[in-house]
Amino acid sequence: MIEIAKDGTRRGGKRAGAGRKSKPLIEKINAGLDAKVIDLPETEDLSGADMPLVKDYMKRKQRDGSDLYAEEIYTETWDWLKKFSCEQLVGTQLLNQYAMSVSRWIQCEEAISEFGFLAKHPTTGQAIASPYVSMSQNYMKQVNQIWYQIYDIVKENSSIDYEGATPQDDVMERLLRTRKR
Repeated sequence: MIEIAKDGTRRGGKRAGAGRKSKPLIEKINAGLDAKVIDLPETEDLSGADMPLVKDYMKRKQRDGSDLYAEEIYTETWDWLKKFSCEQLVGTQLLNQYAMSVSRWIQCEEAISEFGFLAKHPTTGQAIASPYVSMSQNYMKQVNQIWYQIYDIVKENSSIDYEGATPQDDVMERLLRTRKR
């Protein structure tokens, strides 16, 4: 039972995320369980939706003249979603956040490779940990959180088995490719 407190907030009720996790759609289908699959009627010449345009801020040159990888990551992730017919289920804002976070993480890793793990303190001149290390960790945490949201949408709604390489698997490969330049 949900109660309203004096300050107007709701108290009590079911906790968010509580309870048994639902099975992915493909597992329900394979187990012969009742799965909510919508059979659409046959129509003439269905045309697929094109990928939404990549925002300009995801294509801009960086201050050091390097390219931002957000457009490439956005396109790869969109193609992966389209393969599972889930491109309309994942919001473009979530996709934009994922692409930008991955590209910023790559930038931080490149800066660590270039400048090292230590930096000079601005006032004392003593050695301190590079700020790029903590920024990289924060971006990687953000990347993983956003990816889990995207992957859950695909896992819950795809009627195709989703095994194999994912755009998230390719993140480290992209980082290693950029270091060869």
